[in-house]
Amino acid sequence: MNLTTRERFLRMFEHREADRVPVYDSPWNTTIERWQKEGLPETQSWVEYFDLDKIANISIDNTPRFEKKVIEETDEYKIYTTGMGATLKQFKHITSTPDFVDFTVKTPEDWKKAKERMTFDVSRINMDHIKKNYKTWKKEGYWIELGGWFGFDITHSWFVGTERLLMAMVTDPEWVVDMFETYLDLDIQMMDYLLAQGYEVDSMKWYDDMGYKNNQFFSMSMYRELLKPIHKKAIDWAHSKGIKAHLHSCGDVNPFIPELIGMGLDCLNPLEFKAGMDAVKIKGKFGNDLVLHGGINAVLWDDCDAIIAQIEEVLPVVMKDGGYIFASDHSIPDSVSFSNMKKIIDKVKEIGSY
Repeated sequence: MNLTTRERFLRMFEHREADRVPVYDSPWNTTIERWQKEGLPETQSWVEYFDLDKIANISIDNTPRFEKKVIEETDEYKIYTTGMGATLKQFKHITSTPDFVDFTVKTPEDWKKAKERMTFDVSRINMDHIKKNYKTWKKEGYWIELGGWFGFDITHSWFVGTERLLMAMVTDPEWVVDMFETYLDLDIQMMDYLLAQGYEVDSMKWYDDMGYKNNQFFSMSMYRELLKPIHKKAIDWAHSKGIKAHLHSCGDVNPFIPELIGMGLDCLNPLEFKAGMDAVKIKGKFGNDLVLHGGINAVLWDDCDAIIAQIEEVLPVVMKDGGYIFASDHSIPDSVSFSNMKKIIDKVKEIGSY
């Protein structure tokens, strides 16, 4: 039995076994550059080369559309502004979190001006890309995923700054909630438009990191008051359209799992091992209610023997009865050689076959 990606994913979401576990991960750009130097054909994607799962990602632009411009550029780095109004310093040959230099929105008054710019326009959706590729996606059995962006993560990291938002969650929660709601509402407008054109999608995945290595960014009571209603609205919208809800939330988010399951979340990623997100334990406790995506320690990926040992330990447990998608617990770093990646994928396919 050789299933398409869509068939394979659907079985995972139905908590049923398939031909093998799906593989859905993200190598760094510099990882791809390394692999191409070591044998990956430049004309072929890594997914095609390793015969992995085909994911079609549909992204949308919910920014205030501030001016994008390059302020300074050298051979080593570039300083530029984004549609979110952030000023970033990005190093060109190192894959890392960019350095956030400044933000346009710093006060509720700044926000009011930005909010006026956040209105629906079909140009916020890359319709040409969708029209060009949709038939192929459907014919070849891709898993088609809408990319949402709303909540805590986008607001603190890309829009106003972490310390500023955390303080505002205490001192001006109405402002914070207004930002959360505005981003989600604009997302929903665009996604409703896309579906109304007759395009079918399988899941909505959004990024909302709520934890770090040792804890969560905010208390459970603050989550329930400010952010949980946003998550519930997003999950309810997805389910009303027959779409799966798939959350990426880095760090230690263990305390939030029962809340997320209670709202009907379908899938949680990336299960950051070094932050205490033990995929085996989570599978044992919540595996009947939640699809798990990730959980393989990214820190070990440059040690082929160590990562294969963890795969041999973890994968047989988390894949049982379906409900698991293989991935690192963050992304694939450029410390992973092409030859070692071949060994890792071979091992995943061997152990991950039902």
